[in-house]
Amino acid sequence: MKITDVQLTLFAWDDIPATQYGRHTGKFGGTSQLGLLTVTTDQGVQGHAFLGSAMRSAHHDAPSLIQYLKPIVMGQDPLQRERLYQALSQRIRNTTYRAIGAVDVALWDIAGKVAGLPVHRLLGSYRDRLPAYASSAVLPSRDAYAEEAARFKSEGWTAYKIHPPTEPAVDIEVCRAVRSAVGDGFTVMLDSTWAYQYPEALRVGKAIEELGFHWYEDPLADDDLLSYVKLKQQLRIPILATEYTPGGLTAFAPWLVHQATDFLRGDVAVKGGITALVKAAHLAEAFHMNFEIHHGGNSLNNVANLHVTMAIRNCEFFEVLLPAGAQKYGLAQDIEVDRQGLVHAFDGPGLGAAIDFALIERKKTAVLA
Repeated sequence: MKITDVQLTLFAWDDIPATQYGRHTGKFGGTSQLGLLTVTTDQGVQGHAFLGSAMRSAHHDAPSLIQYLKPIVMGQDPLQRERLYQALSQRIRNTTYRAIGAVDVALWDIAGKVAGLPVHRLLGSYRDRLPAYASSAVLPSRDAYAEEAARFKSEGWTAYKIHPPTEPAVDIEVCRAVRSAVGDGFTVMLDSTWAYQYPEALRVGKAIEELGFHWYEDPLADDDLLSYVKLKQQLRIPILATEYTPGGLTAFAPWLVHQATDFLRGDVAVKGGITALVKAAHLAEAFHMNFEIHHGGNSLNNVANLHVTMAIRNCEFFEVLLPAGAQKYGLAQDIEVDRQGLVHAFDGPGLGAAIDFALIERKKTAVLA
């Protein structure tokens, strides 16, 4: 089997609600653009992936995928994923992890279709369901957070994560309001989106520690390794970092050596695909650490994330980023949370996702080949 074509169809994503997750995103919304990557083989098997998100249009990463990554895989055996992953990763100076990740995801989709198995079965399934957590946007008031958390609890969800306004005193009040609204037996996390200096991070961390929060995510700048070491030494609450730590797989090494975080973090977009995500999860497992998988930025990335999550032991939750209108697009049937707060494995061959090809054709803006 050989790869005969790589094509990227760009399509519009309209009516995205105004949304913000922290200082790093600002407020985004309106229109963005996704890309449907199609990798075709001489046996007629095609692999697919999505590129882009509501806050990062696919056109930022698309040209380098076609110019620098397509030539690497053309004419190659798509089942030699590890060899191709190594070759793709060596071009990082010319492209992005998102582009590499899209190609890798499409190769896994091909592999599953050839085998007639879902990707999580190829990886070695560990489970077929997992608790989800609702992951908030930045909301206008502490009462808005409390009401949203209570609503998800009433619908059967078992966990809620706060993206706060990123003002330390305000953030503490938001956390107190949410804990009061959901009670002590409900799982709550805080993701401060790299917003604090060390003294602020320590103050907020102490407060949510007393409130019994489950983890404390990205309180400091993602390159401030030494402050993370200090912070971890001062807090009992687990710290979750490394989501956007500069670099690829090897960037995790100093965090492990310096014991700067309790959990590692990543997704198929920011770490470079399913292959990279599995490597990172197994690395974390070797250190008896969880690898909590981050939201993938688009619907098909989340399906890829879900397959990895079902194939590893050391991930506790599946992230569902809110609002849905800024996260779900391009699939005829997306990932849904059941009344017990669980998400379930996709069991069709490959990614097993029903791509909305009719929508993509209607919204098509360009084809890069």
